[in-house]
Parts: sequence; C-alpha cells; structure tokens
Amino acid sequence: MFIQTETTPNPATLKFLPGETVLGQGTADFPSAEASAPSPLARRIFDVPGVTGVFLGSDFVTVTKSDEVAWDHLKPSILGAIMEHFQSGAPVMQGGADTAGGHTGHVSHDGPDPEIVDQIKELLDTRVRPAVAQDGGDITFHGFDRGIVYLHMQGACAGCPSSTLTLKMGIENLLRHYIPEVTEVRPVA
Repeated sequence: MFIQTETTPNPATLKFLPGETVLGQGTADFPSAEASAPSPLARRIFDVPGVTGVFLGSDFVTVTKSDEVAWDHLKPSILGAIMEHFQSGAPVMQGGADTAGGHTGHVSHDGPDPEIVDQIKELLDTRVRPAVAQDGGDITFHGFDRGIVYLHMQGACAGCPSSTLTLKMGIENLLRHYIPEVTEVRPVA
C-alpha cells in the first residue's frame, strides 16, 4: 500500500491519500480523541502522540497536529497507523458501513426562507465543498438568519490561517453574487 501525502493551506494539517475509499459517502470530523469512538481508524491515528484532530473524507484522511511536534517526527507514525488499519480489514466507521451516516453534513433548517437556504446549500455542494475537499477539509451550512450565513469549517479548514480570507473573499462573494439576500458569511465553532 502506498499512501500519498499533500500539504494543505493549514500548516498544522496534512492530507493523507491511501489510494482507496475512506468513506463511501459523507464526511466525519473528529476534533478530539474523545470524539473518535465511532471510528477505529480515527482512534488508531489519535494513538499517535501529537495528533489533535482527524477528518475523514471520501478518499482522504486529514490529520491536524499540535504545534509542539514537527511533521518530520509525526508523519511516519501516522502513515504506519493508516497502513495498519487498512491492512487489518477493520471498518473505518463502526457498524460495518464505511459511511458517516450518508448525510450531507449540513444542519437542517426549518425556519424562514427555505428557498434561500436550499440555494445556499446547493451552491456550497456544487461550488465550494469540492474545492475545499481538495485542501483536505469541508465547509457545511449551519444556519441563515437575517442575511447572515453561518458555516462550520472542518478538517484542514478549521483553524487555518487563510480560512477567514476564504470565507470573506471567496464564499461570501460567491453567495452574495448568486443570492442577493445574503449579506455576510460567518464561521461557527
């Protein structure tokens, strides 16, 4: 098994490409070791000292590290953990199905302006999320209130130094261009 790695715009995050499907559909974000219980793969990666976050996408694993440890020391252990997991035949997610529930990751919206929210989600799914996935992350809809779109950043996007610029100059401009009712985009934790 040959696992490729790619840098991301976030210097604390590295993208690992095992060359096979990680999740059949959806994504899974594990911002802490405690949150990784549903994923044997994420738990194995969190066993590597210095790992602070794991994000699973369709064909990649994004790992975030603490500032105290260098990638040169951490990367071989993470590569080993990913390789051991896939060679073991264990599922990526418990329950046998390697999916994160098959959901879109977007928070459901049952408030006002359902047509606008549908347009926002459609633009995120077709224009934003594929590009962000190339950098090892994901951005999902969290809410819409009086012109303000709230988005949740995951994987390489969470804590990325360029995430504010991405939100304001990229996503906000895109949404405002296609949906005049959108006035601002804000991140949520």
